[in-house]
Amino acid sequence: MSFVTELGYIGLGVSDLDAWRKFATDVVGMEWVDENEEDRCYLRLDDWHHRVVLHANGADDLAYVGWRVADEPSLELLKKKLDENSIQYHACSKEEADERYVMGMIKLTSPGGIETEIFWGPQIEGHKPFHPGRRMFGKFRSGNLGLGHIALRENDGRGAYEFYRLLGLKGNTQYKLRLPNDMVVRPFFMHCNQRQHTVQFDLGPMEKRVNHLAIEYMDIKDLGLARDIVRTKKLDVPLDLGMHSNDQALSFYVGNPSGWVWELAWNSRQPPNQDEYYTWDIFGHEVGSKGYGLDLDTTNAGRHIREQDCK
Repeated sequence: MSFVTELGYIGLGVSDLDAWRKFATDVVGMEWVDENEEDRCYLRLDDWHHRVVLHANGADDLAYVGWRVADEPSLELLKKKLDENSIQYHACSKEEADERYVMGMIKLTSPGGIETEIFWGPQIEGHKPFHPGRRMFGKFRSGNLGLGHIALRENDGRGAYEFYRLLGLKGNTQYKLRLPNDMVVRPFFMHCNQRQHTVQFDLGPMEKRVNHLAIEYMDIKDLGLARDIVRTKKLDVPLDLGMHSNDQALSFYVGNPSGWVWELAWNSRQPPNQDEYYTWDIFGHEVGSKGYGLDLDTTNAGRHIREQDCK
């Protein structure tokens, strides 16, 4: 049975709320939501109350990940599955659920120490149309596909794979990336809906709990506009415009105020019916700003083959 249906929200610890407001609204185009709480603000990109919580605690790292299930019976079934596999969890109180703007939830921890929340019934602001933080040609691609995809620090790749399978995600290794020392990295990519992947991990050593979060636009002009804004503001670009082989989205990566990366993307494909793997990207994603854990240029092999074809 499939339990988790989407990546619903994430919580981030940050040290500079004002810098995050400018980044999320002026660059990305998200809506800033302030509920007059001293220690947090929210980011919105659709009709949900929020998709990102910003906690002003100075951590500058991922705090938690919120995964949605369809309803309360689905959560009860998942709790039984966790009990059967001796996975400990905390059944949250009404007050804890209210704090997340959901009807009910549980909390548990992944093998890599990622604080994981499973919830049902998010608050939908149908009476408040999404208001982008800057001018946009279209909207963000979310809905039943969820927030986007996220790359997490899970040091035990196989253990994390079994953990997320237990939650109902599917998928496997999608890349075999050869490093300069001839080691081969085989990261996991898993999905829970028609977004090509929702979580990835086993990318190698990571300083923070998160490597990047991907947000997708529905209009290519919004991606281009974001790239122009990033260029004007001279923000770090660890990987420039390119297209991955697995999700085939056009995307680039930009450094955020907490020192990790958001991938801004357009037009990703659905997951294939059967597993397959790749050895490099289709094009682009030239390595730029260093120090974000994305310094491996996976286009070299593909570029070499294309150069041979042109001779």
